Amino acid sequence: MLRNIRNFLTGSAMVLALGLTGPASASDDYGLPSLTTGSQAISGEEYRLGRAWLRQFRARAPQWQDPIAQDYVESLLARLVPHSGVDGSRTVVTLVDSRTLNAFAVPGGVIGLNAGLFAFADEEDAVASVLAHELGHLSQRHYARGQARADQTQIPAMAAMLAGMLIAASGGGDAGIAAAMGSQAAFIQDQLSYSRRFEQEADRIGLQAMSQAGFDPQAMVRMFRAMQRQASLQGGNPPEFLLTHPLTESRISDAESRASQLEAADSRNREPTYHLIRARALLTIHQRDPQQAVNRLAQDDAPDAARRYLDALIEAQRGNADSALGTLDGLARELPDLALIPASAAEVAFDAGRYDDAIERSRRQLRLMPGYMPATRIMGEALLQRDPNEAYRLLRDLAERRPEDPQVFTLLAEAAGRSDREAWGHLARAEHMQLTGSIDQAIRQLDVAKQVAERSGDGNAAARIAQRREDFVGYRETLEKF
Repeated sequence: MLRNIRNFLTGSAMVLALGLTGPASASDDYGLPSLTTGSQAISGEEYRLGRAWLRQFRARAPQWQDPIAQDYVESLLARLVPHSGVDGSRTVVTLVDSRTLNAFAVPGGVIGLNAGLFAFADEEDAVASVLAHELGHLSQRHYARGQARADQTQIPAMAAMLAGMLIAASGGGDAGIAAAMGSQAAFIQDQLSYSRRFEQEADRIGLQAMSQAGFDPQAMVRMFRAMQRQASLQGGNPPEFLLTHPLTESRISDAESRASQLEAADSRNREPTYHLIRARALLTIHQRDPQQAVNRLAQDDAPDAARRYLDALIEAQRGNADSALGTLDGLARELPDLALIPASAAEVAFDAGRYDDAIERSRRQLRLMPGYMPATRIMGEALLQRDPNEAYRLLRDLAERRPEDPQVFTLLAEAAGRSDREAWGHLARAEHMQLTGSIDQAIRQLDVAKQVAERSGDGNAAARIAQRREDFVGYRETLEKF
């Protein structure tokens, strides 16, 4: 695969990285077409390619495995999707453990966010603006349209574009840019102009979605200005996000003009939820020096609840579980509508080895919020230490709801093994392998699962394994396109 990626590095995705090599002139005419939206924005081929890309990305990039942050981002996305013309049932979020400011959208409904985005953005609406912009790319099928454009200039199309994005999104952007700069200047300029058009289209869709979902459209403009300032302070080196999302003054002016004509549909009181998630992101980024996370929140004048929440997480990391739980329980009483606080307390109890406490806290929360993913995950992990059978049932149901979540299948495999469901354990391990890019290993794991199922006479497992093996072979054929 890597050899094929290197062959594709001169493709369109890497050319997008040259977006800041020169400002657009005031007379640029983007010739924006009439925009179309609808669930047809994700075709079957795009969906398959996007999911194959995601599996390879997981194999190469460090994942930010935080179910509380994951649930929060998915809830933001759920607010924006109905107004973006994208089929929400086919979207999936991946969080990246990286301090760089970056986000991306990939055909098939894949949305990726780096932890660094939360460190940079001091307001929820700024992150919403990035999500809305990425949904705009998906809605307008920019990669499929980029394929048509590339065909005209004899460039390998969507698979090449995604292969290049795999290098850029997982940290190899400099190599990709260097390769792209070796291409013919005329081709680069042609593709660059096209990418600027795409960016402006995504802005237009994103601004409209933000307004209709109740976010402040001006936050997109503030985000652009902040990134522009950062690039200036760093001597012209833009945030990683801008390498694949070219930013020009004319684009900012256009967004500013359009945002001024829109209003947030719902001026609801802002909860401190975002600032608590931001605290988690900052602690992830500054794992070795938590004081930097504390300083950053204080510098940005974060709400007191967010600072106390961060203090509790740091206390938990230092082994002071009693102090951490006391603070979190106090916050939960003050802010009873914030589900992530009791979920965080259950997480702290689990990490401290207080499994019964973690189970009780999670069970109590799930009675109030059935199906809440973070509480379900924590309860499943804790039950592995106390009742593997119940853990298996709980995690099996969670896996059915979250078939694209590798960590759920890791837990399910462990629960199956501890509850004497050997064939199902091998199947769950195979699912984790295929979700993280190891498709050949996954198929071999299914062959082992089949032998175990046949030996034990488990017809249901054998039938499911045979079905999934056929699916996995199809996945492998799609992966070979890279």
